[in-house]
Amino acid sequence: MASSDLEQLCSHINEKISNIKRTLSLRNCGQEPALRTTLDKIGDEIIVVNELLNKLELEIEYQDQTNHSLKELCESLEEDYKDVEHLKENIPPHLPQVTVSQNFANVSDLDPEEPVKVEETAATKKPPKEQRSIKEMPFITSDEFNGIPGYMKSRLTYCQINDVIKEINKAVVSKYKILHQPKKSMSSVARNLYHRFIDEETKDTKGHYFIVEADIKEFTALKADKRFHVILNILRHCRRLSEVRGGGLTRYVIT
Repeated sequence: MASSDLEQLCSHINEKISNIKRTLSLRNCGQEPALRTTLDKIGDEIIVVNELLNKLELEIEYQDQTNHSLKELCESLEEDYKDVEHLKENIPPHLPQVTVSQNFANVSDLDPEEPVKVEETAATKKPPKEQRSIKEMPFITSDEFNGIPGYMKSRLTYCQINDVIKEINKAVVSKYKILHQPKKSMSSVARNLYHRFIDEETKDTKGHYFIVEADIKEFTALKADKRFHVILNILRHCRRLSEVRGGGLTRYVIT
């Protein structure tokens, strides 16, 4: 046997002897009353530390779950933000623009304790003449669009149909502004249009707002082509207008 192996064996035996002596010493300590009390206290503290470690482990597990949930929420918020940005950049042009009047915007600047001064108008000043309202065609909703048969709408989009409605409303408003205008203030062009509008009326259109293809050409940039008539057919399906024929004309009545 080599000397190095013999030294390792002696070292191992000596280590075992030291462990046995240490164990016997601790065993004797446990039998002494003074040391017994100290060992009991150490045992109690070990139990408390063990409970704290268990609570710490549970808290770490809870924090990991919370961190995972927050990451999922953050990803969801990022997707929602991208959707909002997409909607913001692709607002349909037919939607009405919301504006805030200057008077309303300055309400918050007023002192709540300061009385509001109301300017008195002259008693002889006439109130502004009430403008007559003109009926316009409501836009198609997304639910209505989805309910249109596929063979009818073909490749037409939701926005394309509402863009045509916007132009039809433009023609209706332009026509009836002339009809509501005092004759004395009409230009020669407006007067000629006025007489044409009157000639196109029938007993079936009395009390209703309607236009003809000539009004589309007069007041809009739309072309009365095949695509235009397909959209008119869709608007009839959605009960946005009806047709009154007679005298070689087709009148599109706003319903």
